[in-house]
Amino acid sequence: MQRRSFLVTASSFALSQLLVGCGGRNQETLKVSLLNGSIPGQVVGKFRKSLQGGVNLNFSAVAQLKSSYKNLQTWHSRINGKKDEGWLSSLPFGPWRPLPVADLVTLGDYWLAAAIEQQLIQPLDVSEIKEWSNLDRKWQELVKRNDKGLADSKGKIWAAPYRWGSTVIVYNRDKFKDFDWKPQDWKDLWRPELRSRVSLLNQSREAIGLTLKKIGKSYNTQKLSEVPQLESELRALNKQVKLYSSDRYIEPLIIGDTWIGVGWSSDVLPLIARYPQLTVVIPSSGTALWADLWVHPTNKNTNKTNLFYKWIDFCLQKDIAKQISLLTKTNSPINLKISADDISQPLNKILTDNSSTLEKSEFLLPLPKEAAQEYDSLFAKIKS
Repeated sequence: MQRRSFLVTASSFALSQLLVGCGGRNQETLKVSLLNGSIPGQVVGKFRKSLQGGVNLNFSAVAQLKSSYKNLQTWHSRINGKKDEGWLSSLPFGPWRPLPVADLVTLGDYWLAAAIEQQLIQPLDVSEIKEWSNLDRKWQELVKRNDKGLADSKGKIWAAPYRWGSTVIVYNRDKFKDFDWKPQDWKDLWRPELRSRVSLLNQSREAIGLTLKKIGKSYNTQKLSEVPQLESELRALNKQVKLYSSDRYIEPLIIGDTWIGVGWSSDVLPLIARYPQLTVVIPSSGTALWADLWVHPTNKNTNKTNLFYKWIDFCLQKDIAKQISLLTKTNSPINLKISADDISQPLNKILTDNSSTLEKSEFLLPLPKEAAQEYDSLFAKIKS
């Protein structure tokens, strides 16, 4: 259930199979590699109907965002004349047939800087995207980077966001019946009642970041050694943690082994209807944000179609953006008018009231190598 590692479902498999090859061989083709579960099948169907003339659509789903990033690396290697390496190249039942290069790929903002620096993707021409102006400046700035992948107000546009979410607190409401308080912010994770009852994401940027937020600092603080109380706060938090996991933090909450956890909204929100004892809150002091983006792979041999711009533009239309948001239970980078009647009550506050979340929260921006190593080193030290 990890947000960065979605499981492939039967419905998504069926979607990819139905849409591959819709059209003749001589027709213009659009190849899109998307994150499984991030685009509803109805949306792809509407896009196909909106196109004039015959177009061959090839939409395929990948199970993990990390797989998308690895595909970009593989395609780039082939373009530069490097042979495929690894066990797949020596399979006994014949040569491995690599995935064709896609025109558009889902990539998480976490991988954007590396993809730019390694020249795995190429900039977008936003003049081809009619709906681009509907994006708030915050989203335009997120994908405006220099050639090293770092934020730059004068940089190029390297991606188009189509949905976003946040790191949230999720707790088992049954375990808090006898308390006169309910979890609202990061500081609640340190309460003595929760000793050995917390599940925490097994990622240094998330664990250290929420601790920095608790003491009034930024998620993107670079010199951790200059925050004197940080290590003691982390040690105190470590005593509260029963489980560090980025993909199995929901199960312990459901069975009551842990009472409260930290997770990604796209993991948690789809489960609320099935497990009504779970409650989700966005920490009042702010949290970490993530975004799923469309990127255009670098490919010297690609067909020269610009159909992918039509797809990006389609996803940013308000009625389509609303459908993506509601059906995938994520937020939209487009300012939408979503009423309480559109969403079940437990999800209402998470998906409709976004302004305060955005104002107080931060994206996990790329850090200099030394700073990233300091995060990992401190996290390992605390857990040991």
